[in-house]
Amino acid sequence: MKKSLFEEDFLWGAGISAHQVEGGNDNNWTEWELASATHLAKLASNKYGYLPNWPKIKTLATDPRNYVSGRAAEHKKYFKQDFETLRSLNLNTLRFSIEWSRIEPVEGEFNKTALRYYKAYFNELKRQGITPVVTLWHWTTPKWFERKGGFLKRSNIKYFERFVEVVTKAFGNDFTYVAILNEPMVYAFYSFRDGKWPPQEESWLKYTRVVFNLIHAHRKAAKVLLKFRQDYKIGIAHNVADFYRGDSKLSTRINVKVMNYVSNFFFLDRIKKYLDFVGVNYYFADRHYGFGMFGKNPDKNRSDLGWSMEPARISNAVHGIWCRYKKPVIITENGVADSTDKYRKWWIGETLKEIIKLKKRGVNLVGYIHWSLMDNFEWAEGHWPKFGLISVNRETGERKVRPSAKWFAGIIQRICNPGPRSEPVTAAKEVDRLK
Repeated sequence: MKKSLFEEDFLWGAGISAHQVEGGNDNNWTEWELASATHLAKLASNKYGYLPNWPKIKTLATDPRNYVSGRAAEHKKYFKQDFETLRSLNLNTLRFSIEWSRIEPVEGEFNKTALRYYKAYFNELKRQGITPVVTLWHWTTPKWFERKGGFLKRSNIKYFERFVEVVTKAFGNDFTYVAILNEPMVYAFYSFRDGKWPPQEESWLKYTRVVFNLIHAHRKAAKVLLKFRQDYKIGIAHNVADFYRGDSKLSTRINVKVMNYVSNFFFLDRIKKYLDFVGVNYYFADRHYGFGMFGKNPDKNRSDLGWSMEPARISNAVHGIWCRYKKPVIITENGVADSTDKYRKWWIGETLKEIIKLKKRGVNLVGYIHWSLMDNFEWAEGHWPKFGLISVNRETGERKVRPSAKWFAGIIQRICNPGPRSEPVTAAKEVDRLK
């Protein structure tokens, strides 16, 4: 493999979010978890009972404690160790979020202990040579902000601006890459249209309002950042799916185009002037027949969450973004729920094949960030889905690197150092196979 295919500063990384791994958070989600845990546990058999792995997850999925984030992965306690493990996997980048509710637990009062914690966090990243990709909002908000109406009210955006100002003043020289928002369309849909997440609204009007308010929030936050430094790499972590046709009917062709625009491009079109890169979060491909919001996907491979697994279609999703915006692309999330580590190596391998193809086609792809670094709290599903390159024992805090992660580390080593080396021959053969 030619050295020029992957630049020396290519971002090989893994991702986490504060609420999902830190532990001890107190925000709108923790409040909802405590109120909803018993109800979610009672619904589990109807919701997940069809899954092939139901016998393995039943005990945890029907336990109300599963739906409370609590200590999570205790990353706040073990972050130095977690960084060391990340580096041992030949990764040079960590995408993470800064928890607004830690910084500003009470309106207008900024917690000095939290500011010191995140400063130590940045210092340790620098010491270990890890490039931070900072997410400013990954779905959680302070409880006081939520009681004011959250992102449902345009007038509340000023509070988010203030939070961004505090972050830039405290840590603004510690990072360059920043994804202001994480999957705003997903958040708006599940919180304000589908009613799955807090505040569990089911209104197209409120969904639309929140989408446009988050567009406004991104623009305002970008202006705050640029006042502090002009050289930030400002982006977004945007959920992008590959919508494709199951047949050639006119209704199908129209629907695929509409779904592709609404889901993939609508939000980005309205913030493209405030983007230096586009972050692509890819988990899904959706095969459509005729009209309808939801795809009918092949059942050949299913993750632990029951999601259809089509990792190779990531190239269609990324290429579509590249062709439309001609801005650098970072794959900011990509992974699979796989507690037995049966599919993760295959998933990563299929993804790397497509990344290599994209690079050869001239796509300016500057990073691949796997989701996730460690097992985490998976929102309304709780603790049982396992996305981590590293498994976490929630009782003891013990971390173990999964075999697929060790394989991935060998592949990165071989890609970054393609000449004759002392690594096992199997790694070289694997890279040749990926090509």
